[in-house]
Amino acid sequence: MPGQKKKYNVRFPPGRIKKIMQKDTEVGRIATAVPVIISRALEMFLRSLLTKSSLITQSKHSRIMSSSHVKQCIESEKLFDFLRDLAEHAASTARQGRTKGKWAGTSGHRKRWQDVPAKTRPPEADERPKRPASQPADDGHSSSEPELFICLDA
Repeated sequence: MPGQKKKYNVRFPPGRIKKIMQKDTEVGRIATAVPVIISRALEMFLRSLLTKSSLITQSKHSRIMSSSHVKQCIESEKLFDFLRDLAEHAASTARQGRTKGKWAGTSGHRKRWQDVPAKTRPPEADERPKRPASQPADDGHSSSEPELFICLDA
């Protein structure tokens, strides 16, 4: 139908990508498909980076991916060589900022997950609305793929 926009299934908003691209004075007009393609490429790149970083995290028997795991991934993979300067800068910034924030009084690292006692929650907190078994989760992922969860500390 004329006048109706097609909705693309992408994780990063093409409109925002287009605005970022247009901030460059050398960029002229942008075809509609370009931000969608860049969004998909960004998604594939991040999936690769995070998958390889999670392998490093698991090899260190850790359950929390830290910036040092991502930095080690960047240093070990030739594919991510272009990120080395950024990783060095981020690591130096993280070292300077360690004295501030909620971790100021600690030794700079977290406890191992075996040492942390389990918190007990009231029974109401465990009650979540459950999806009927007949309604499958349709989030665009196949069930054979492992899920990646990212927790960023501010």
